[in-house]
Amino acid sequence: MTINIVHIYYDILNLYGESGNVKVMKKYLEDLGIKVNIKFITLNDEINLDNIDLLYIGCGTENNQDLILNHLKKYKRNITEFIENNKFIISTGNSFELFGKYINTKEALSIFNYKAKRIPFRIVDECLFKSNLIDDKILGFQNRDSILEEVSTPLFSVIKGTGNSVKDSFEGYTYKNFYGTYLVGPLLVRNPYLLTFLMNKMIKEKDPNFEIKQANLELEINAYNEFIKNKNL
Repeated sequence: MTINIVHIYYDILNLYGESGNVKVMKKYLEDLGIKVNIKFITLNDEINLDNIDLLYIGCGTENNQDLILNHLKKYKRNITEFIENNKFIISTGNSFELFGKYINTKEALSIFNYKAKRIPFRIVDECLFKSNLIDDKILGFQNRDSILEEVSTPLFSVIKGTGNSVKDSFEGYTYKNFYGTYLVGPLLVRNPYLLTFLMNKMIKEKDPNFEIKQANLELEINAYNEFIKNKNL
């Protein structure tokens, strides 16, 4: 099996080591004997999603978020079809705001109905969430100056930290195989059980007969358990 991944805006949406998410996905898949092709795309490059299994987009500054929006709008139809065809998108940090209707008064992609608003202070949190996807808790970090409103299908429930809006008990957004969250850190390095769920789901949807073996995540699991222990979580 071959898995094809596109990492868009790898150079300007890479705060908090977000490229680590792509590296840990690649390692996980290769440990299972899967060939992984990664295509790196940035501003002024063509975004071609033909034969792509997963698109990853990470966190950036507010200025860089604005910078890439016009480029991304040219591919709204392609991205919408990609999502509706059950292909995978993982979007971390403020990048998943781009898929909603508005970021402040600026029109975004309008693929989904939620809206992002800038706020006059920063939300800086070490967060702990839970999810219907897996039994294990979700670790992550947030550093943002925006909130999200009108979210119909959140990804996580808040145990500790901040949701989409300051008083929300839920966080992120999911639809089909789109997974968006403000959590950074990088998310999939810190959460090996979430990584395992997402990668195995993608593998099985591509080839239900593929035999998934146990990947080597000893380092990541030890780090996850140590953090949970030290923080009394």
